Formats: sequence, structure tokens, C-alpha cells
Amino acid sequence: MKGHEHKIPRMEDILNLPVQDPPCAEFSAAHIKWVKVEGGRQGGDDIALIPFARVGDFVKGESSNAECPASFRIESRRRRPEGSISKPRVDGYLEYTLYWCSYGPEDYRENESGVVDGSSTKPASGKGSRPGRRHMMRGCICHFTVKRLYTRPLLALIIYNQRNHVDKSGSPCHGILDQDAMGTRAMYAPRISEEQRQKVMSMLYVGIPLDSIVQHHMEMVEGHGGPHNRDDFLSRNDVRNMERVIRNSSHELHEDDECSIRMWVQRHRKNVFYFQDSSGSEPFVLGMQTDWQLQQLVQYGHNGYIAFHSTFGLKKLKYPLCTLLVFNASRDAIPVAWVITSSFVSQDIHKWIGLLAERIQTKDPRWRLDAFLVDDPSFEISIIREAFQCRVLLCIWRARRSWIRRLLKTCCNFDVQREMFKHLGWLLYCTRRPNTMDSVEEFMQVFVDQCAFMDYFKSRWLPNIELWANGIRSLPVAGPEPNAAIESYHLRLCRS
Repeated sequence: MKGHEHKIPRMEDILNLPVQDPPCAEFSAAHIKWVKVEGGRQGGDDIALIPFARVGDFVKGESSNAECPASFRIESRRRRPEGSISKPRVDGYLEYTLYWCSYGPEDYRENESGVVDGSSTKPASGKGSRPGRRHMMRGCICHFTVKRLYTRPLLALIIYNQRNHVDKSGSPCHGILDQDAMGTRAMYAPRISEEQRQKVMSMLYVGIPLDSIVQHHMEMVEGHGGPHNRDDFLSRNDVRNMERVIRNSSHELHEDDECSIRMWVQRHRKNVFYFQDSSGSEPFVLGMQTDWQLQQLVQYGHNGYIAFHSTFGLKKLKYPLCTLLVFNASRDAIPVAWVITSSFVSQDIHKWIGLLAERIQTKDPRWRLDAFLVDDPSFEISIIREAFQCRVLLCIWRARRSWIRRLLKTCCNFDVQREMFKHLGWLLYCTRRPNTMDSVEEFMQVFVDQCAFMDYFKSRWLPNIELWANGIRSLPVAGPEPNAAIESYHLRLCRS
């Protein structure tokens, strides 16, 4: 980067530096033209000005260094209120934040004699200690300071005190340039990636057991020939810590539910693709999708299926949960978006389905869907076809599961159960009579003695049976594999 360095005479000239705002979503030191300042407390350091709003993007970019993957933690932070200084310095700050590579500054590596270098250690407890992180400390002195300027609050002054990931001797202390780190975690980033964290959190949210997540991960790593990055070292403790975060987290941000929801949406705008607050005429609708879910949707939905699981909590929850699913290579259902609404999902789908399709196309303009699977014939099929330009299939797992469970509960005779289930299939597919209601009348007369099931059928299914029969006439029916995968997801959701 020497070609990018320019001498400036005094520290007072920093406000004359250009404000750099690289067009990429995340950027690093390599994307910035640095100036080496002369004089003042920062004499000899590299400095640059960027928009304060992009400090997070810079920190993420610096953590993605190919030669030395790192994670910069906040070592110290100070804030000042506006108006607290009458004559601020040119580099005076409203906020001061020191970021340090997580592989330092302490060094707990053993020397050749097996004795730890005591000169660079800190107490085992008290100020400066880092319980549970000793194995990560390799003496890295890479660090930088970010100042939100007092006189220009929208700008951040980055002061890179040490840009190389080296120890006090100037030798590489982690990453692929460190020979001692070869084959160990120190070759990679100190923590799992945000993508991996979101993946594991999503599996925990839907109730997949900790042991199953760890076992599946180990099989995946073995399948591609051993660890290649930090994510491949995912441990049981990593998953347990995320499980603890979910268990201890509270989403009640305010005593009033409506205020709490608005506050949550404000804090998680990145994960909200549609929000409509409830009013006199409009229902409440909240559509949520994390970055990891969007990546899974793009990966597994391309030339594949998206499926609705639309009725979870219809009886027990105030606002039912609708999940959109895709299927991976193992035919497992992966939740890629959630929609919570105070009305039936089918009534408000036109408000958000197009926005979701646009979100996917923005991520990958070449993305195409083969088929959209719905589990409720009342969905506005034309809107789905228009948004995704694909076939729409009907899943009947919910009707079949509901009937089987009720038959097992109310009828003890196996032969009667079998005959009743066969007749229910004829109702849906209208294979006995062309008119659905004629088939219903015949079914109720044949099994008139099964009072408990008939009471359930009349109250739960009779008002909608013609809608289901018409849906099967007008739409292709999905095969057994996606139906089984959706039902399996439903069972995991019920257990969570």
C-alpha cells in the first residue's frame, strides 16, 4: 500500500482529507487510500476518513482477510455528550472505539521449552482477564482506532496503529503465514461465521436436538475431507452456547405488545421484508427472513420447490405462524421465511409475496423456481404464479394427517378405519360421484354409527370439503416426498 500513502504536514489537516465510501457492501483496508500522518499523538500511523455509518462494514471487511482471518473485538470504548467541550481538537471525538484482533494482545503460546512467556500474560482473573479465551491468544498486535469526530459527527476517523497480524517480534502469529498454526484453528477465523451461526440458530429454533446438529455437522465435514475453515470446527460448546442464547433471550421489549413489535422491527430491519401494523381495517402482517435463510432459498429453491406450511398455531396462538420451506439434497425441509399475521395467510398473500420474489431476484437475477407448493386451496393461485412464474401444486398432507389422527382416536376397529379413510380419499378426488356433496352424503350415511368422527367432520371439514375437491381438480397434487418432508418439519415445530 506504499503507493497509496501521501505525506501531510500537520494533524490539523485531517478534515481536508477526502471521505472514502467504497461501493462494495463490505470493505477492508485494501479498498482505502491511507495517509501517514506527521506529528501529534497519531504520528506515524495510517489514517483515513469514512462515513460513520459504514464503520461496521469496515470491521467486517477487515475480519475477512484471506491470509489472516480474524475477528476484531472492542477492546475499549469511550463516549462524550454533544456540547461537553467548548474548544474541541480537530481529532476530538464523540465516540472513541479501539478494535483489537481477537488473537491478541496477550500471548499464551508455549515456547520451545514448554514454558509460557510470562511477560505478555495478564492475570487469570480480574481486570484484563478473558476467561475461556486463553487458547486463542497468540500475541497479535494488529489493532485500529475509530473516532466519531466531535466537529463532524457523520464522519469517522480510522487510525490504523498496526495493520499486520504479527506478534511483538514482527512474525506472523496466526493465519496461513504462521507455520506454527498449520493444521490448527489458528489458521482460520477465531469464531464461526455469521452464516454458520444463523444456520445453527435456525435449526435450534425449529426444535432440532443439539446432538443431531453436531452429528450432522461432523458427517458433513468428513464428507468433504476434513476441516477447511473455522466453521468446520463447530463444537458442541458452540451449539450449546447458541442454545443458551435462545433460551435466555427475551423478545418482550415493552409491556404493550404493539409497541414491543414496533421496537423489534426497528431493531431488526435487515431481517424484515414486510411489515404492516394493525389498524381498524388492515390486519397485522410481519414477514421475516435472515440473510442465511435468503441464501438457503437462493441455493435450494433455484430450479426446485418452495412450500407453504401455513397453519401452525391456528388454534392455540393469537397470530398463527406461516413458514416457507425449501428442500435440500437430503429432502429435509429448511425454513427460509416466516410470516405472522392476524388474519388468514391466504387473505393477505398479495401484499408480501411479490416483495419476497423481488428480494430473491435482487440476490440472484438468474434464479428461477420450478414449483410452488400450497397446503391450502384457498390461496390466490394467480398471484403466486404471477410473482414466481412457475407451476403451483397442492399438498394434501394436512388433510390426510388430520383424518388419520382423528380416526385412530375415535374408531377402534382397524377394518372400519381403513374403509373410512378410503371413502375420505374418494371425497377429495371425486372418484365415486361427480358431485362432491353427493359423495359426502353417501359417506355420512354409510358410517352414520361413527358419531364422534362425524361430529368432528361436520364441524371441521364439511364447510371446506368442496373447496378442497375443487382444488384437487384444478391443481396438480404434490408427490409423497415433499408431503412427508413438510409433515416432518411440522412435527419438529410442534415439539419445539
